[in-house]
Amino acid sequence: MGTTTNRKLEVARGYRRLLVPLDDRPESFDALDIACRLAADDGASITALTVLEVPPLLPIDAHLEDAERAARRLLERAGATGDSYGVKVATELVRARDAASAVVERATSDGAEVIVIGAPRVTLQRSTAHAASESVRELIRRAPCRVMVISPRSQAA
Repeated sequence: MGTTTNRKLEVARGYRRLLVPLDDRPESFDALDIACRLAADDGASITALTVLEVPPLLPIDAHLEDAERAARRLLERAGATGDSYGVKVATELVRARDAASAVVERATSDGAEVIVIGAPRVTLQRSTAHAASESVRELIRRAPCRVMVISPRSQAA
């Protein structure tokens, strides 16, 4: 088999390593649901990553107990979501200055084939100056792999 044939077989089998950045927005768990469906169909592995962004004026190991507790609850929920699909979800909490950079770094080190991220529909529009939209656009620009953006259907649809 040639290289082209091998690549076609890899695509036909689907993704093997998925990375899902999680936060407390509903779209984030919509993305996890989609990733779990893909993983269940293809026997893929999922890493759910929550990034605790530490402001630049604080040390990276600053005491952020409430934020850490909330992040760990998200990751527990991610594990339970994976269990409901029969998929093992590896969870990780990372401290960083910038969420997009942390996700890109993790995707690179894990060899992720796709990042599945949830984003409100409004953050996908260029005119929005919201910080989350900039973070999603930055992630798309810098990702070492494909990025699947999951957004809710519009009310009009």
